[in-house]
Amino acid sequence: MLDDENVLKQRDLSGALNVAAEEYQQTQFEPKINNGEHDGRQLTSVIVTGMGGSALAALLLKSWLKSQLKLPFEVVRGYDLPQYVNQNTLVIASSYSGNTEETLSGLAQAQARGAQVAILASGGSLVETAEAKEIAFVQIPSGLQPRMAVFYNLSGLVSLLAHFQVIPLETLNEIKSLGAWLKTETTNWLASTPTADNYAKQLALEAVGKSAIFYGGALTAPVAYKWKISWNETGKNLAFWNEYPEVNHNEFMGWTSHPVEKPFVVFDIISSFEHPQILKRFEISDRLLSGQRPKAIPINLKGETPIAQLLWGSILADFTSMYLAVLNGVDPVPVALIERLKQELR
Repeated sequence: MLDDENVLKQRDLSGALNVAAEEYQQTQFEPKINNGEHDGRQLTSVIVTGMGGSALAALLLKSWLKSQLKLPFEVVRGYDLPQYVNQNTLVIASSYSGNTEETLSGLAQAQARGAQVAILASGGSLVETAEAKEIAFVQIPSGLQPRMAVFYNLSGLVSLLAHFQVIPLETLNEIKSLGAWLKTETTNWLASTPTADNYAKQLALEAVGKSAIFYGGALTAPVAYKWKISWNETGKNLAFWNEYPEVNHNEFMGWTSHPVEKPFVVFDIISSFEHPQILKRFEISDRLLSGQRPKAIPINLKGETPIAQLLWGSILADFTSMYLAVLNGVDPVPVALIERLKQELR
């Protein structure tokens, strides 16, 4: 089925596979800082407030740069900011649409407390507010689903952090340098590449008809979360995620008893840059749970640097979940139930 061009066209009505095929191009995005003047105040902490794909970029950045970040860096996924936020906190309100109500709530609180604020969005109320109140902002290209615009978001976030001297501006070059390599890797997962040679199609076939569990480590946890997001929104398929070593302190035991029948598929997201003890935990956990859960399918991330592996795994997640959507007989792009929920909340 996944090699049938007509089936792919009939089920991928919005052209999601074409978006994934061009995702590598987002690494070349040149973010522009608008309303860039600021008072140079001393910053003591950083918060990115956002939801879903907009939060994901911040989580990827935190994992990638955790050894370089010299300020506390927190990602808030909800309505309220921590009490410590004050005039020495940089709060970046990130929403692809620019209309996410939780993010708008966080921005209002940050302004009320006199924090240094910045905005990252494609448009909507956030950009309108930035323009009206002369708040520093980066406007990213519109027209995509947020989960498919993560690299735009990531580059914009890097630029804003560099603008406020939290990280070096050269950090953006690490993303840009990966464009050509990611383009080459992407060809292996295109719709035109047959299943026998297409890792993304093979993974989708392993997972169809099951609920997926994605496990990452300290470095790869955001990628496991990305796979879960893509499985839910793109594949319209139930999925969960967790990270080692926390898994071994609770969820590990959950596999040992009920339900006896376990209609799941387990994926381990593995990086060569992960802590050696975490890599051992993947292997030992799978061995000790043999016969009590499905054998884990390892997804070994490719790339010569941590950020290369994180981006490689993110694009693979999009392709695989799109092929899963085809197998599930659903359009990968629309998220009608989420839109209905937002309408009812309003």
